[in-house]
Amino acid sequence: MNSTIKILASVYAVNPYKGSEDGTGWQWVLQIARNQKVIAITRKNNRPDIERFMEENPNDLYKQIEWKYYDLPYFMRFWKKGARGAMLYYILWQMFMPIFVWSNKFKFDIVHNLNFHNDWTPSFLWLLGKPFVWGPVGHHPEIPKEFLNFSFNKKEQIKHHLTNLVKKYFWNISPFLKICKWNADHIIGINSTIQKVLNLDQNKLTVLPAVACENGLDQVPTKKKRDFTIISIGRFVPLKGFDLCLKSFAKFYHSLNDLKKQTIQLKLIGKGPQLDYLKNLCKELDITNAVEIIAWMKRAELKEKYRSSHLFLFPSHEGAGMVVPEALSYGLPVLCLDNCGPGEMVDSTCGRIASYKNPTKTIEELSQYLLELYNNRDLLSTLSQGALRKHKQEFTWDRKGETLNKIYSNILPTYESSNSMRTSAQ
Repeated sequence: MNSTIKILASVYAVNPYKGSEDGTGWQWVLQIARNQKVIAITRKNNRPDIERFMEENPNDLYKQIEWKYYDLPYFMRFWKKGARGAMLYYILWQMFMPIFVWSNKFKFDIVHNLNFHNDWTPSFLWLLGKPFVWGPVGHHPEIPKEFLNFSFNKKEQIKHHLTNLVKKYFWNISPFLKICKWNADHIIGINSTIQKVLNLDQNKLTVLPAVACENGLDQVPTKKKRDFTIISIGRFVPLKGFDLCLKSFAKFYHSLNDLKKQTIQLKLIGKGPQLDYLKNLCKELDITNAVEIIAWMKRAELKEKYRSSHLFLFPSHEGAGMVVPEALSYGLPVLCLDNCGPGEMVDSTCGRIASYKNPTKTIEELSQYLLELYNNRDLLSTLSQGALRKHKQEFTWDRKGETLNKIYSNILPTYESSNSMRTSAQ
């Protein structure tokens, strides 16, 4: 597609200094700019970091990007404090964006609602009368009852059920979401479940995880063959499944003799409200000597932890998983659950997937995978090579950009042809 084509992108969360959705928002904008010009609309509070980063990190792609900063008037946002009220504000922000675009008389060819990455809050950019791309969007799946009872307290279970009720309301009842879905020329879903919950036409859906990692290693780093270091990274919250991580590790660890135990270590890196719970769980499981819990660290230090580890253990319940592509990029095989998140990002060439129906069985399977890879270093090496291949084939940002460019290239001629036919009919 010619670079004279211009995309108007709504990017609510974008910050080059942050990870998660803010970081992916930044990367997606850069990928658009590789092939097209882009008007990127975001909130005013993102401006200082965007401008500082561009000054500190020059890039020719910035010439392709026009950053526009927009917020609702104070009387429509005074009640928003940090994350509190963020979802309601996002909906209002999207609802009034067409007015902001019309009043500024922006010129563009395609409009793209890039994030938040959830498939149950509507976009109103279809009102602008241009080819409309929505996504990547998706959702955390409903956690099986057995795992809710096993890993979540009553308060957390109630919160999970209420969140799912809200999602189901939007999916099944919200007229604005139905209109958004009908008017989208193409939808990008972060996992396969979006097709079912939104009842989408397969022809206008691309399943493409929102996450990626820039620069992977060219080869697996040399490591001590006698040692076996397992790593897991994330916020210490029930969604991430760190209790399953510790319990499966404990089952594996206690199956070894004392000499072999000295060669094993599990490193948990993160922070969050479950920190004390996880420390106490280590004591209960008698694995304190083999588990190191580390607070968030600088990027350079984290890279070294990846390089020195053998395996990535990630039994998360979520529908995505930013750390999975990162682990693959360092040649770490990934052990995860058979769900629509990490379970759709990993296959038998780069990791192992445990069943997701019964917690006891899941823990048993994960512990057996750990034992298998501890004992079979040739298999571990094969999976490590497979992890690097998987990253290069599917989880670099440039791969995402290539797919995005194809989507734009396909919808614009179709849209223009459809408009031409309607005009002729009139």
